[in-house]
Amino acid sequence: MDAVDQRLISILRHDGRRSISDLAHELGVSRGTVRARLAKLEADGAIIGYTVVLRADAVAPPVRGLTMVEVEGRMLDRVIDDLVGFPEIGAIHTTNGRWDLVVELAAQSLADLDAVLRRLRLVQGVTASETTLLLATPRSARARL
Repeated sequence: MDAVDQRLISILRHDGRRSISDLAHELGVSRGTVRARLAKLEADGAIIGYTVVLRADAVAPPVRGLTMVEVEGRMLDRVIDDLVGFPEIGAIHTTNGRWDLVVELAAQSLADLDAVLRRLRLVQGVTASETTLLLATPRSARARL
């Protein structure tokens, strides 16, 4: 993958509906080159699909945090199953080291985040947690409006 392919992917990450003509103009290549590169990226599996980005997915909530969670013994699967039901949780990652899970949280206010953390700590099998607020995101692969 060369610099043109990387720029093409970057443009498509932010607007997957860009026309071939627009892409060619922005990249400074012909429409045929853009078509050929897209076909190759799709055939190679670098691009596996295109999707709709909802406003809720693209706009970061006002309060975001990462919560490290310690889980008792063999309760990991049960804790994960319980946390999957929290709408404020964007992702759950298993990890090594002191913490068993890293949970990405989002809330509309600090009070809402506090309420989520209280619920999280009540999940059977959770023995400890530590939360860090995310202040800014200088770089992200997520779509932006």
